[in-house]
Amino acid sequence: MGLLDNVRARLGPAKGRISDLAKEHGDKVGRGLDKAAQMVDERTKGKYSDRIHTGTDKAKGAVDRLAHKDDGNAPPSDTSPPPPSAPPPPAS
Repeated sequence: MGLLDNVRARLGPAKGRISDLAKEHGDKVGRGLDKAAQMVDERTKGKYSDRIHTGTDKAKGAVDRLAHKDDGNAPPSDTSPPPPSAPPPPAS
């Protein structure tokens, strides 16, 4: 077993718990991220506003993905359009 396999084996049982916590407290995490972003933005005097906003959005997206992972409503990881379906066979 390699290092990555060991890490996966140890973190496997925690996936469900993390997902449950994200479902229960996702709104609180989002508010905390907003407060932290606002404080950092104020302390940097708006110099990094765009980067702070981008990072906050990505963090909120990660929490959303964790919260909806077991629902089946999670957005697809691949955003490319599905491959075209084959045309039906000609009728004989």
